[in-house]
Amino acid sequence: MSSPLDAHDLRSRVQAVVDAEIRTQSAVLGEIGDDLTPLVSAVAALLRGGKRLRAAFLYWGYRAGGGPDGEAVVRAATAMELFQAAALLHDDVMDDSDTRRGLPAAHRRLATEHNEHGWTGDGDRFGVAGAILAGDLCLTWTDELFATSGLPAAELERARPVFDRMRTQLMGGQFLDVLESARGWESLTTAERVERARRVIRYKSAKYTVEHPLLIGATAAGVGEADLAALSAYGLALGEAFQLRDDLLGVFGDPAQTGKPAGDDLREGKRTVIIAEALDTAGPAGVALVDKLLGLPDLDEAGVEELRAVITGSGALDRVEQRITALVADARAHLDVTTGLTSEGRQMLATLVDVSTARSA
Repeated sequence: MSSPLDAHDLRSRVQAVVDAEIRTQSAVLGEIGDDLTPLVSAVAALLRGGKRLRAAFLYWGYRAGGGPDGEAVVRAATAMELFQAAALLHDDVMDDSDTRRGLPAAHRRLATEHNEHGWTGDGDRFGVAGAILAGDLCLTWTDELFATSGLPAAELERARPVFDRMRTQLMGGQFLDVLESARGWESLTTAERVERARRVIRYKSAKYTVEHPLLIGATAAGVGEADLAALSAYGLALGEAFQLRDDLLGVFGDPAQTGKPAGDDLREGKRTVIIAEALDTAGPAGVALVDKLLGLPDLDEAGVEELRAVITGSGALDRVEQRITALVADARAHLDVTTGLTSEGRQMLATLVDVSTARSA
């Protein structure tokens, strides 16, 4: 069976919609003048390629509910990719990230343009302002593409509340992430640290990566309440497993595969489940090292290796892998209780479990 990302040429069709949307919006902004070209180019670069997981979950949620293949569902699915682009643009600004998918992050790209032209003012501030506006444009285009996708009006009306909830709750999740970094973990137990990290995962990643796109598609197609509840539980479990894998890759991943420098999450001081687990059993020396090095912007490769050794030696890496395995089993169990899905859609959703969690990027 074809991969859910490429069956029915899904990934190439999504890219075609992305390219068409960029051309359309470039023409709209072109009425202002060519000055807007760098802004659109930054968005276009970010939207070139990628796994297209969020589009796949909407598409297969719709097809699993009996919805037909066609341009309309692909356009609706592509709206999820524009939404992710908005999140990534803003996330890279908040995390002060240098790269994204192996290329300069949008705010770095725009800062370089400022400096190369010798414009006045601070190049970094210019880049940040441009990236924020680029993210805002992607949010606007998400709404526009979804509303004009061509899905029947009744289907759009059914799915719209989930679509709106997704957009609102992601912003809440982004703020939770910032808040956790600001207020610290010092007075918390390990269980409290893990629970806070999982709460961030749920609202910053799991819902908008898996659960909400899946439910948007399934709700539009008219899936029944019992199956929607099962798909929601499937999506939350799989979404958490997806993000835990992402967190592991943020520490141990190969930059050639992830497109980000090794140990970037350690430099950013992200308070993840991995770090909570490591602090629980690392011992006094290990805890002191984490306190000293975690969050250092200029953390070098030697420092990254020291933190990796603490994480591995504490058993945290193994425990997080066990969490992923358990969440994958939960996701499969929830999918197994559905009764009204198409056989192809159900099989593709089962395959997406592995695609989302058994990965190196």
